[in-house]
Amino acid sequence: MTILLSCLLLVNLLCFGLFALDKRKAQRGQRRIAEKTLHLATLPGAAPGAWAAMWLLPHKNRKAAFWGVTLALTLLQGAVLYCTWPFFR
Repeated sequence: MTILLSCLLLVNLLCFGLFALDKRKAQRGQRRIAEKTLHLATLPGAAPGAWAAMWLLPHKNRKAAFWGVTLALTLLQGAVLYCTWPFFR
């Protein structure tokens, strides 16, 4: 269980860092990280990291489609956690 939580923390930190890098590139007028890449970084359990980046930086706040996909990924991760939780006890 500790290993799983450590991996999730690492994935969330990496996702947050990727969002922060994209925000920095946007501020500097550099080539951005593709939204698809940001969503793929969010997919393996990093929804909290993505939401934290969206709120704290603020990043991608004006794009409703981006919010929608991130919300869908969050709900998917919640469903997976709900279905697999009994196996982690």
